[in-house]
Amino acid sequence: MKFFKRIMALLRSLRNLLRSRAQMQLKIAALEQQLIVFKKKTPRPKLSRVDRIVWVWIKRLWSNWKEVLYIVKPDTVVRWHRLGFKLYWHRISQRRTGKGKPMIDDEIISMIYRLANENTNWRAPRIHGELKKLGFQVSERTVSRYLKIIRKGSSNNNSWMTFLRNHSKGIAAMDFFTVPTLLFRQLYVLFIISHDRRKIIHCSTTYHPTELWVSHQIKEAFSSDEYSHIKYMIHDRGSNFSASVRETMKSIGIQSVRTSFRSPWQNGVAERWVGSCRRDLMNHVIILNERHADTLLQEYVQYYNEDRTHYNMDKDPPCGRPIIKRPSDESKVVALPRIGGLHHKYVWSDAA
Repeated sequence: MKFFKRIMALLRSLRNLLRSRAQMQLKIAALEQQLIVFKKKTPRPKLSRVDRIVWVWIKRLWSNWKEVLYIVKPDTVVRWHRLGFKLYWHRISQRRTGKGKPMIDDEIISMIYRLANENTNWRAPRIHGELKKLGFQVSERTVSRYLKIIRKGSSNNNSWMTFLRNHSKGIAAMDFFTVPTLLFRQLYVLFIISHDRRKIIHCSTTYHPTELWVSHQIKEAFSSDEYSHIKYMIHDRGSNFSASVRETMKSIGIQSVRTSFRSPWQNGVAERWVGSCRRDLMNHVIILNERHADTLLQEYVQYYNEDRTHYNMDKDPPCGRPIIKRPSDESKVVALPRIGGLHHKYVWSDAA
């Protein structure tokens, strides 16, 4: 009997022990869940420089420092330690060499910048030689270091801008943009614009911009001798401008110049005209069909080339527009509607 009672007491003790451990595990799980919620709602505490120094010293003095670390990750403390080690030796090196390396004069730095920007093909030896002839005391290694900073990611930009400046009179650009119609069909607009005067050479629309259609539009745009001075055509790498299209341009004496991948800035003249066309026309009308789009675009191109003033051409249209003086004191300004009254041209008139 006593043995049975002892067994029962032992089982009860074991049950209570297991129940207490289960409750403890549940308590820990509940606390961890609340801690997760707390981390989501509360931003990470900001640690001061003193806090970082304290943890760096704790790491150096105690091997089990990771067991009580909850605010930051152990890797962060290691990074603080390495940073402190770097700053320590930096200060030691400055103490030994005085003020460190001598500072370069601002005038020399500005001259390096100027020579690099004005001569995009010059390298460090050429720039250093020119500075030496001007009496500046600087090493070629220093020039090379600053040259890397100046031309980091900008060498392609400079060479491209040089090409555009040197050949602006013989460059044209072409591109597509889309316009939704009343029945939600996608209409493609192809245009060709000259770089010299920003004149629209050709503009046409289609639902199916095939290679054959694009080649035909290029031949139609350059069928006359008016644009025989165009020697380069800038366009992107779209599938519409395929090898056969480039061969068509080559056959009429125009060299194809494709822009780099994901570089719309290289065809900035065409991109700006797309924005002008949308702001001046497409954002204010609903296109019914292809014929309707062609009619509106032809009217807009005529207004753009002959009447609309441009910021980059001294407020003059691409085709030129003479300044008309007031004929007499009785003359009044008259508005001539363009594109159905969406825009106007203003002239002097003696009519009552």
